[in-house]
Parts: sequence; structure tokens; C-alpha cells
Amino acid sequence: MTPTDLHRRTLASPIGTLTLVASDAGLRAVLWPDERTGRVPLPEAIPEDPDHPVLVAAADQLEEWFAGDRTDFDLPLDPAGTAFQQAVWQALAAIPHGRTRTYGDVAEAAVGDRGRARAVGAAIGRNPLSIVVPCHRVVGADGSLTGFAGGLEVKRRLLDHESGAAALPLGGT
Repeated sequence: MTPTDLHRRTLASPIGTLTLVASDAGLRAVLWPDERTGRVPLPEAIPEDPDHPVLVAAADQLEEWFAGDRTDFDLPLDPAGTAFQQAVWQALAAIPHGRTRTYGDVAEAAVGDRGRARAVGAAIGRNPLSIVVPCHRVVGADGSLTGFAGGLEVKRRLLDHESGAAALPLGGT
């Protein structure tokens, strides 16, 4: 895929400026303000296209989610990953809004083997569709917050937002 096959736009959010990336088939990535290079394999130069229909829909739905007016996303998705990663990301997508699961739970749901929790953790770390495919809902076996590409403070804020414990006003960081 060449950079011209992808489109991007930015979205101001309560947790910082997110970068949305889409192909014509669907949303490819939701990237953090301080995204680690290489976490999500993408070409370096992706043209800005804020009016691309997938990006418009994604921005609208993310704004609704941050406002507390949406709990689920209804977007075409086009994440690039291995079959194993895809299975893990599908298991993430099945975690209900406001609920959490452990890495073992996700391993059981994705591949039928709780013992694959470490491999599942690596796949979760490569989830290109943060928030939309809710990796923030995965916690350690003891309920503790563990690794998160957006940072543990953001993970806590997202979980608090979903539980109704804290609002995420636009512009707040």
C-alpha cells in the first residue's frame, strides 16, 4: 500500500490530539499524540484528507464517545496485522463498554489458551485502533493497570470515563 492509498486527519480530544488514518476500506489507525515510532506500521508520509468519509465518521463517533453519547463504534475497520493479532483485536472489540478483562481472559477468548497471555499482551500493544478497539479495557490479573500505548494516566482516565466516574471534557489533558 502506498501513502496515497491512505488518508489522515487529526482530532482534538480530551486526551490530546489523535491522528486518524484510513484506507478506502475502513479506519486503519487511531494514533496517540506521543505515538512510539513503529508501534503501528504505517508509511511516513500519509496525505492529510480531513473530508475522507471514513475519517469524518470516525471523528464524529469519537467525539460522541468522549462526550458520553456513544458506547460502541459503528465504523468500517481495516487494521493491518497477522492472523493472531487480528484474533486478539476481535476479542478486544467484544469487551463491553465500562467493563475490563485480564490478559488471560483475552487469551482465552482469542485463542482458547489463557497461557498465551504474554503473546496476547504483545498483540494488544500493537493494536492500531486505540479506543475504537478498546485495549484500555485490559488490566493485569490482579486488576492493576498495565502497559498502554497512550500511557497509564490516559488509560485510567478512559476507564474512569467509561465507568461514569469522571467526565472527559474536550480540551482537558
